[in-house]
Amino acid sequence: MRTTTRAALALVAVLALAGCGSPSAVSPSAASGKVGGTVTVFAAASLTGVFTDLGHRLEHEHPGLSVRFDFAGSSALATQLTQGAPADVFASADQQQMDIVTRAGLQKSAPVVFASNVLEIAVPPSNPGHVTGLADFAKPDLTLAVCARQVPCGAAAQKVFAAAHVTAEPDTEEQDVKAALTKVQLGEVDAALVYATDVQAAGDRVQGIEFPEAQDAVNSYPICVLKAAPNAEAAQAFVDLVRSPAGRRALTAAGFRTP
Repeated sequence: MRTTTRAALALVAVLALAGCGSPSAVSPSAASGKVGGTVTVFAAASLTGVFTDLGHRLEHEHPGLSVRFDFAGSSALATQLTQGAPADVFASADQQQMDIVTRAGLQKSAPVVFASNVLEIAVPPSNPGHVTGLADFAKPDLTLAVCARQVPCGAAAQKVFAAAHVTAEPDTEEQDVKAALTKVQLGEVDAALVYATDVQAAGDRVQGIEFPEAQDAVNSYPICVLKAAPNAEAAQAFVDLVRSPAGRRALTAAGFRTP
């Protein structure tokens, strides 16, 4: 078991350093100077912190540009897109939800994997349930949270439970990973299965417990510009920034793995 105390300031420092004079720190689309208006990014809830910071960076590079985010479970976002919701960019927490969008022919550019993530157990700082590993999710006397099966963190949870031969007994299934983490932070559950990046972002508000079966369910994160993007130039600029050296450094600082 380990206590997660990594500071969010690390991400701020990385973004600040990335902006200091190096040509490689500027997103490829920045040089055009033609990006403005509003760009809408539909992104998995686990990307909230790092994408918000990257959005601020892009706005700084392009005065007059406004980056708007809709963060939610990837399955909910994919459903909204297939039902006609307007957006410029889609970033999913797994390939399955991106496939729903591409099968509907909604992508302008081919999706590209820009990061990956693994699950981790989150418990309150005092660990009142004395949770030590994945096997504890089979204990009926504990109050436990996971993500709903249809969202990427829930699908990954089912994979790790199968790998560990654990019959889980969750008390609640949340619609996105942030909701599951909030249950831990509020002390409403003894443990939740969330992403390692969410444990890191929570700092000392939760304690993180790694487990070996997490490697059996590594989630890849693809991103694409959407065919009906109202602001295709700004959409491409955001995707370029995410995939740039500065974007990769920000993702790594937030705990994501990058290609």
